[in-house]
Amino acid sequence: MSADEAQFDNVLLAVAEKHRGGVPDFLHTLASFLRRKTDFYTGAKQAEWEKLLLDVFRKESQLAMAAHEEKVKVRQAAQRLKDEKERAEREARQKEMDDNKICDISDEEAAAIIKEEEDKKRQLLLDGAGGDSASVTAANEDISKPIEKVEDETEKDEIGKLKPNAGNGCTLDKYMWTQTLQEVELKIPFNVAFALRARDIVVSIGKKSLKVGLKGQEPIIDGELCGEVKQEESVWVLQDSKTVLITLEKINRMNWWSRLVTTDPEISTRKINPEPSKLSDLDGETRSMVEKMMYDQRQKEMGLPTSEDRKKQDILEKFKQQHPEMDFSKCKFN
Repeated sequence: MSADEAQFDNVLLAVAEKHRGGVPDFLHTLASFLRRKTDFYTGAKQAEWEKLLLDVFRKESQLAMAAHEEKVKVRQAAQRLKDEKERAEREARQKEMDDNKICDISDEEAAAIIKEEEDKKRQLLLDGAGGDSASVTAANEDISKPIEKVEDETEKDEIGKLKPNAGNGCTLDKYMWTQTLQEVELKIPFNVAFALRARDIVVSIGKKSLKVGLKGQEPIIDGELCGEVKQEESVWVLQDSKTVLITLEKINRMNWWSRLVTTDPEISTRKINPEPSKLSDLDGETRSMVEKMMYDQRQKEMGLPTSEDRKKQDILEKFKQQHPEMDFSKCKFN
């Protein structure tokens, strides 16, 4: 994706967040804008502008499908590597059996005995790791700390919540997570004295649940996620035989998560620092609209009147001055 193609992402996300009805409402707003502010519908024949819309959406659909297919290919390639590695291990064990001239039992029985002994040894290692096997402090990460004071009185409700880490997520004692509006990345480093294998790890990703831990041990994470995720797009890998890295694809891409699972402490989403919008790249009318939306959003968060509320207040004040004989004591402004 080119820089030019993405330059309005933050602006469009800010606009999209205002539409509670999701994509249908957002598209309706765009269509309405073309009707009210341009001659898109009247400046050409209906067949022409319909064809233009279909061409644009078909092109973007093809790009989306191509990106999805690429992800599927990557997962399939990873599975092939895993299968080849397991096959090589089986062949190595078989060769060892042949070299030692194990002749009194069948190949299947010998393989089963070896696997059973290996499983017992690995389970002993896993049992020895204990419940404190996961530790972010071993990865030299700073644990997220609570907000103790705020400069603005309107942010007093944020006191006690955790300050987001550099990745707009949270760093706890056993794991850390970061996020964008599109996905959540979770990292769980295991402080064990041996190289882990994928089969030593238990990872279960549900639409709104997550379970992660070592086989036969209490899970490090086992709870309800802050938001729903796309199971087919969410993946996990074992890095450096020590760390589990999980990527969760959000379904709702317009909200920040305040915690990974509901049992985690909450972070202050007001302290999140997304990539700033490049307002200077916008034309005057669009820039004015976005700045007004951002101002109104800040006012609402602080419980203060928006620009529209201020206009109504000014009109009411002028009316009061023009009619001093009227009693406005019971007049409430909404």
